[in-house]
Amino acid sequence: MQNVVAIVMAAGKGTRMKSKKSKLVHKIYGKEIITRAVDNVKKAGIEDVVAVVGYQREQIKEVLGSSVKYAIQEEQLGTGHAVMQCKEFLQGKKGRVLILNGDHPIMRPETLKKLVEQSVSKEEAATILTMVHDEIIPYGKIIHDEKGNVKEIVEHKDCNVEQLKIKEVNLGMYCFDIEELLEALDKLDNNNVQNEYYLTDVLKIMYDKGLKTGSIVVSDNAEVLGVNDRMDLQILTKALQIRINTELMKNGVTIEDINNTYIYDDVEIGMDTIIHPNTTIKSGVVIGEDCEIGPNAYIREGCRIADRAKIGSFVEIKKAIIGEGTKVPHLSYMGDCDIGAKTNIGCGTITCNYDGFNKSKTIIGDHSFIGSNTNLIAPVTLGENTFVAAGSTITDDVPSNALAIARQRQINKEGWNKKN
Repeated sequence: MQNVVAIVMAAGKGTRMKSKKSKLVHKIYGKEIITRAVDNVKKAGIEDVVAVVGYQREQIKEVLGSSVKYAIQEEQLGTGHAVMQCKEFLQGKKGRVLILNGDHPIMRPETLKKLVEQSVSKEEAATILTMVHDEIIPYGKIIHDEKGNVKEIVEHKDCNVEQLKIKEVNLGMYCFDIEELLEALDKLDNNNVQNEYYLTDVLKIMYDKGLKTGSIVVSDNAEVLGVNDRMDLQILTKALQIRINTELMKNGVTIEDINNTYIYDDVEIGMDTIIHPNTTIKSGVVIGEDCEIGPNAYIREGCRIADRAKIGSFVEIKKAIIGEGTKVPHLSYMGDCDIGAKTNIGCGTITCNYDGFNKSKTIIGDHSFIGSNTNLIAPVTLGENTFVAAGSTITDDVPSNALAIARQRQINKEGWNKKN
């Protein structure tokens, strides 16, 4: 998106998390809360991002690095005050600024994009993301005028009896015209009980000026859930898990147990692949069509699994390429390896990829058979159509079409156990 700046609020203390760490660096499905918030903005097409940081800001900077710009809010004097710290990043710019909370990590990028697009298409100086909730919840109520403009936001504690019945509530996420926002910020004051500068007052300033102020209702209330404590962290993790699994099933993947299958973001799985329960698949993994994965499988980062492959029970693979029709049926570890097509990996086989200092690679050719309880000491290469006898420890390369046997000859000592 051109001419759009995003401000991500990340200065709060988050004391309810009861942690030595900033609330925003706790993880959901392998990604920090603040990282998810920023990623969602960038997936919406907004590259110019400012994070407002304050409490434990070094932890947040360590996580986000140079992916964003930083504004410092030394004292938490309200949401309006937080945005005031970003003036230097907005001065002289025309366009829109999207403002959202850093502790709302599962916002859909499509929702953020829609918020900006409405602001532009309807020429609204302010567009607010809202939620319709049937129950009375302690959020600010949205008051519209007869033309549909947002007249004001009345905080829950200040509502009269009639206003408490309003179901549309504020979520603290906005899109503003940059020039109008800067002008309104200069008019903000902190003449209230909390002595804070409220960003919601900006909207009333704009409305009183005669500018268009609108709202857009979020389609899925789950995506606007925020994190305050560890229970919220669990709730959002479950919501994200169900979302990812549901989307995969809509695209032709069979997930036998949606509640006990853990598939991270940015995983690609082909049509008619079956995922059995208690399987974990990490971010960036690509799995082809007609595969069978699990149960109790752990597919780590960097894996590419071709069509019709099988990854069975109690199998862990990491940075592995698994060829078409290849089977790793059970109780194996395949790390840092490239396995060809239609190869069978016997039970208990492991690639010994780490020598204590370096990770090394194992290569296995097409149409090979690796017997049970085999140790493959990397770096090692096995050609096509090789056969490794069960119980072998392979330390040298094996040429194509060869049988490899690497085990000590059996010796029986008669009566040894009776004597000892």
